[in-house]
Amino acid sequence: MTTSAACCDLILFGTLGDLARRKLLPALYQLEKSGLLHANARVVGVARDDIDTSAYREQVLASLNKFMTKEAVDDEVWSRFAEKLHYCNVDLKDIAAYQTIADIVKPAEGRTPISYLATPPQLFSTICDGLSSIGLTKQPARVVLEKPLGEDLPSSCAINKQVAEYFDESQVYRIDHYLGKETVLNLLALRFANSIFSDQWNHNTIDHIQITAAEQVGVEGRWSYYDDAGQLRDMVQNHLLQVLSLIAMEPPTRLDTENIREEKLKVLRSLRPVTADNVQDDTVRGQYTAGFVADSKVPGYLEEEGARKESSTETFVALKAHIDNWRWSGVPFYLRTGKRMPEKRTEVVITFKRQPHNIFHESLSQLPPNRLIIRLQPDEGVEIQMMNKVPGLGKQMQLKPTTLDLSFYETFENKRIADAYERLLLEAIQGNQYLFVSREEVEHAWRWIDGIRAAWSHLGELPKSYQAGTWGPVASVTLLAQDGREWDDDA
Repeated sequence: MTTSAACCDLILFGTLGDLARRKLLPALYQLEKSGLLHANARVVGVARDDIDTSAYREQVLASLNKFMTKEAVDDEVWSRFAEKLHYCNVDLKDIAAYQTIADIVKPAEGRTPISYLATPPQLFSTICDGLSSIGLTKQPARVVLEKPLGEDLPSSCAINKQVAEYFDESQVYRIDHYLGKETVLNLLALRFANSIFSDQWNHNTIDHIQITAAEQVGVEGRWSYYDDAGQLRDMVQNHLLQVLSLIAMEPPTRLDTENIREEKLKVLRSLRPVTADNVQDDTVRGQYTAGFVADSKVPGYLEEEGARKESSTETFVALKAHIDNWRWSGVPFYLRTGKRMPEKRTEVVITFKRQPHNIFHESLSQLPPNRLIIRLQPDEGVEIQMMNKVPGLGKQMQLKPTTLDLSFYETFENKRIADAYERLLLEAIQGNQYLFVSREEVEHAWRWIDGIRAAWSHLGELPKSYQAGTWGPVASVTLLAQDGREWDDDA
């Protein structure tokens, strides 16, 4: 997993779209700033707009100035980066138009062609066909696929099959940007480089695990797109299940693509199916109504611009997942994600079992459990909640819960925390697939998600309402309360 520069032509389809402007182009700029783009590497933007390379560079600079809010664009870095930028005006459905790309990208020149498809998946097959027509699908060419990869298992299989007609699996890089987050990667270090965790990471010492991905925003003007997906497919199928897999997987033999993917896949295979028999006990789905978020009044989901009043799409999901293997026998995984939550927060909370005997009952009638909290956003870091003695004299020993806080921004204050897309783009350029999702992982995740959706359909109930600015329907509290537990923010 080297970080040395490799020479490539990164062909960015959908280069004028929101994802490219907000994330991909700023990430590439940062790689250039860090000296991680080869001096002869190029970024070839592809879109339908009738502009030239000069105008494209102006648009990229405007995007950097708009979306890189924490720092100003460095003139010297920009000058180098701009020289790498090229633009191709291509109607993606016109195969003959792809020759414009071939006029710039010539694999014989020693640059590895990497096609990044930041487009709707309906165009993947057409783009692959166009790339094939100009010889950009043969080894060592690579293709990076943005989500969503389908809306269910059959459509996902169809997309993967279409891409596989042109690219071998070893050439395909499926993006899940959560896998590029520093804290997600730190899960591997926490688990497998520290015996205090690796020896306790099982049902003998862990009571339960919570994974929360809370968003303050609503649908942000994308009501129609979001309504076709919903929170289960938009967040759980990819992001949350990938995080769950890293938390729950067995130690890989080596830290490489094949071994990491295989252990994650075993977890997905071990997920207990959600069916009509257990869907009411193990799932909660909700839809937000009008309320207040960050002291601002916001409309309900059915009052958003472009809304269909009869929509039953969920904007909140809480699940109790079971992994049927030896390590996690009897340990529930509670997953929660929703829009219009009180705050933006993504975290993993590992709650350990309570001490079997309390010798400090004069101070506390019940000792709270230790918790390991892994924060993915907004402030990446790790916390350990444990008990300590309160300093002072007296007959009775007073205890108080305290937190050991390892904030990445404070601990590594001289180190810039790279954005997830920076790492993923760099790994794709280097040809490392360990942070990308395999075809089997995608399909096993969809199989489990489709089972939940089928059970909801069989149940025939509408999502439960929750007011914007709250932590979801009351039923999500009950989901844990029926097991004698509570969400971490209530604990």
